[in-house]
Amino acid sequence: MKNTLFRAVCCALSGLLLSGSLLASLEKPENQSEPISNSTADHSKFEELQKEFGKGPEVTKACLGCHTEASKQLHQTKHWNWKCTNPETGQTLGKSTIVNNFCLSVSTNLPRCTSCHIGYGWKDDTFDFTSEVNVDCLVCHDTTGTYKKYPAGAGHPAYVDKPFPPKGGKKIFKAVDLQAVAQSVGKTSRETCGACHFYGGGGDGVKHGDMDSSMTNPDKQLDVHMGTDGLDFVCADCHTTDGHETQGSRYNITAKDTHGIDIIGRDDKSRASCESCHGMTPHEETINDKLNDHTDRVACQTCHIPKFARGGKPSKTWWDWSTAGRKTADGKHVMEKDENGYVTYVTKKGNFEWGENLVPEYAWLSGNIRYRELEEKVDPESITALNTFDGSYADKDSRIWPFKVMRGKQPYDKVNNTLAIAHLFGKDKDAYWKSYSWDKALAAAMKNVGANFSGEYGFLETTMHWPLAHMIAPKEEALQCSDCHAKDGRLASLTDFYLPGRDSNKWVDTIGWLAVVGTIGGVFTHGFGRLVANRRRKRQ
Repeated sequence: MKNTLFRAVCCALSGLLLSGSLLASLEKPENQSEPISNSTADHSKFEELQKEFGKGPEVTKACLGCHTEASKQLHQTKHWNWKCTNPETGQTLGKSTIVNNFCLSVSTNLPRCTSCHIGYGWKDDTFDFTSEVNVDCLVCHDTTGTYKKYPAGAGHPAYVDKPFPPKGGKKIFKAVDLQAVAQSVGKTSRETCGACHFYGGGGDGVKHGDMDSSMTNPDKQLDVHMGTDGLDFVCADCHTTDGHETQGSRYNITAKDTHGIDIIGRDDKSRASCESCHGMTPHEETINDKLNDHTDRVACQTCHIPKFARGGKPSKTWWDWSTAGRKTADGKHVMEKDENGYVTYVTKKGNFEWGENLVPEYAWLSGNIRYRELEEKVDPESITALNTFDGSYADKDSRIWPFKVMRGKQPYDKVNNTLAIAHLFGKDKDAYWKSYSWDKALAAAMKNVGANFSGEYGFLETTMHWPLAHMIAPKEEALQCSDCHAKDGRLASLTDFYLPGRDSNKWVDTIGWLAVVGTIGGVFTHGFGRLVANRRRKRQ
């Protein structure tokens, strides 16, 4: 009944919108050849933008003339500060604080890492986070496709044509026309969000298994929501904003959104969950309603992301820093690629492995994700988890979630048995990509963050879990019962509960077979009784 009413309301609304669009087209003036913009402002007509701009902050200053509160709002967001507080643990998390198994840490590598920051000039600890003109308005609101941050520019674009790498680089970053971009600003898009999120970790598809450049203009086979031949969602349709704070975070993930469908009067200002649109009982009701019975303990993504990295771009699955630094006999850098052209070894970073159309790994998740801190002890003989999370079958707030698990080898302090971070990027002699000395690079980075370092180092294996939420497949490709309810099914590693079809129990099996035999016997007995009774009636 609920689903029928919901569909009826949607159809009615669609009809109203369609009739409104049709009426508008019928009333369109004959001399109007160009469609009217959806925006209420044409920035190309603003006097403040009719000038040449030398650098990005000058554009921001002009923007603030009208958008007076924008920078103040952004200063409060995790996109600006690259950190947030986990309300459950009180732990300070975020890109600027955690240790990862990609480029290890943002610390001491800022000019390179902050090419994805929404600001200008964060190159060291002197960056002014309170400066309003340091906010980069264009990186999120460009509609021309020409605004690109320079890879080592601490958040600035190229103001003159320049190569990358700076010396002898073959790729030329063209100077951006700041005036043209400023006059063409608009809403955020898959392109603007993806400029950072699709290329995190150092390249296309490296970090997130469910986000890469294939999601810029996907079809609905790749993602039913974002498909340009379907619903054509952009990121902000789900990751809604309030005061420039974007909803949704892998550091403080909502494992089960019991708030349900957001409607006027019950809106929690977030669409960054499946339940916010589909509710807790999204499937069409059947006689036993078994699919809806699963949603309480199984995340929507578990069934509806059957595989990740399936848009034609592989995702990195292994990164081994222990092999970095190898050069040819004459001192030149080494680069090796696989048959598809993806780098499997490079002197600066070590060995890589990639994968496409990968089956996720599954774990119970209640939402409370904790990240390993630098001073925590590690066991070099075991695999070290860089993030851990609560969850079990016994925890009613937990659900089974799909993950990409990134694996690799990274430095650690052999005396203190703690993780170690490295100073990779820079012009100074301590930077690893200058000296290729782990001794210098590790000592410099640990000193920079005030961490104790013995000077003796080794490499240990680590894992990092990345929850999957994109690349939602069409419902026809969703997992079937047999994908999980089988001896070697997808949930084989989750052994803290009884799963029919996978697990067996002598008594349960015995009772089950007795029930089957009893049922069959009852059917035959009933049939035989009907046959005898029928013959007696005929004799009479």
